[in-house]
Amino acid sequence: MNKLLPILSGLAIGLMLSGFPQVSLAATLKLDDYTRDRINQIESRLIQERHDDPGQRIDEISASFLGTPYVPHMLVGSATSAEKLVIDFRGLDCFTYLDYVEALRKSDSLPRFIANVINTRYEHGDVSYLSRRHFFTDWAHATPLNARDITRETSPDATTVTKLLKTPAAGNSSAEVTRAISYIPSRFVDDTVIARLHTGDYIGIYTPTEGLDVTHTGIFIMTDKGPVLRNASAQSSHYQVIDSPFLAYVKKTPGIVVLRAL
Repeated sequence: MNKLLPILSGLAIGLMLSGFPQVSLAATLKLDDYTRDRINQIESRLIQERHDDPGQRIDEISASFLGTPYVPHMLVGSATSAEKLVIDFRGLDCFTYLDYVEALRKSDSLPRFIANVINTRYEHGDVSYLSRRHFFTDWAHATPLNARDITRETSPDATTVTKLLKTPAAGNSSAEVTRAISYIPSRFVDDTVIARLHTGDYIGIYTPTEGLDVTHTGIFIMTDKGPVLRNASAQSSHYQVIDSPFLAYVKKTPGIVVLRAL
């Protein structure tokens, strides 16, 4: 049994949760009223609707963030400054968006959501900069696992490259990891690939840039109007969470990495 001791809206409370890895959280969490209310609203709706399918839950949860402003650099911490647990729905970047959707999917209360954010964002539930999942593919490699990498089974044309991933500005070799990254080149992303994707699959936009696996992330959603990439867009014409036409978006990129929620 673990004990989380965040302060919510200035009030210290003890949260006794079972089934989670040891969480080292000495920092204070301050939750703004908007974020706290939105968490409670989403969790209440999920309890009422009782979707068992992960994809349906991801679709519904992710849709609740449509229109939320894109705000970069939401997380606090670096190789030289202390990491702080941040939960803030007033602005999202493409990674924190996925953090919150995945944590909400697994939660039925505010305390459990906080614990799930920690375990989604940090390896072994350790709230520190070096334990933060800086890379999209960490979700399928770092413990506890958030997802399964299904890229190669999604397309026979998937390509695998070995890359040295480097934690930003960490400045030491312990923050580097050599990893085989599989991606589907965009020229092979077609209707056959789309037919193998499920609503709720997490999509990373592959990059050949040294030190990185992807440059953007989003969620595959099949809508009545066709497939979209639901994402926190940093494009100046949007700068918010939007639904981008999937094929039109992907065809302008090097390719995609596909993860599926566990």
